[in-house]
Amino acid sequence: MKLSVIMPVYNRERYVGSALRSLLRQRDAADLDIIVVDDGSTDDTAAIVRSLICEAPCIRLFQQENGGVTRARNSGLRQLRPDTELVSFLDSDDISPAGRFMADVELFQKDSGLELTYSKMMLVDRLDDETLEPAADSNSITVRGIHLSAAIFSRRLIDRIGDFDEDFEQAEDTDYLLRGFEIGPRHLLPDTLALYYRRHPGNMTRQDDVQSREFLRAVYKSMKRRKANPSLRRIEGIFELKKLADWQFI
Repeated sequence: MKLSVIMPVYNRERYVGSALRSLLRQRDAADLDIIVVDDGSTDDTAAIVRSLICEAPCIRLFQQENGGVTRARNSGLRQLRPDTELVSFLDSDDISPAGRFMADVELFQKDSGLELTYSKMMLVDRLDDETLEPAADSNSITVRGIHLSAAIFSRRLIDRIGDFDEDFEQAEDTDYLLRGFEIGPRHLLPDTLALYYRRHPGNMTRQDDVQSREFLRAVYKSMKRRKANPSLRRIEGIFELKKLADWQFI
């Protein structure tokens, strides 16, 4: 099955090579199409991506003026090929674990009516960029959190959800996932580990005040949609939301 993975990137020369290599090691699991959208990087990000394209033409690089991650994700959606069957995402500073796609793509192969798998994520404070695994001395926690990379969408579900809401400064991924689950897609919640979420000082989610405000706005917009349209589903029992104290060790 053709699986397109959208990766927005901005000034991530330190991490983007590892993120891409973590996808390339899974080429036996699906017909991979990796869409990298460089959102106006001013470092060597684009050069690193091009160096990998030489050995892996399944990577496609698109460059644009800086407009933010939400606009970059929408640019990626516009580059989906007509024969794309499945769509996922990976942030340019995270890692896709070995075997991640083989486990979940098989579920779509077995069930043509499946529209979405939503798996688990590991938050980790140290990743080994050679092995593409958590470092031996790392701290981590595994949850079914809120992250686009935990999902694999069928192309038909992507078409139903539409674009990302560019009105969001952050939490555009939360809004997108809520909109997807509200439709009531046929979905599964496997225990597959879908991503290693790299915790580092440059994480956007470290901006606690912005993150909290935008997250609450996404939830409020979901409530308004469901009130206006009773056919939309209420989302329960999917995401594990932790208290701040639970994350302190990372």
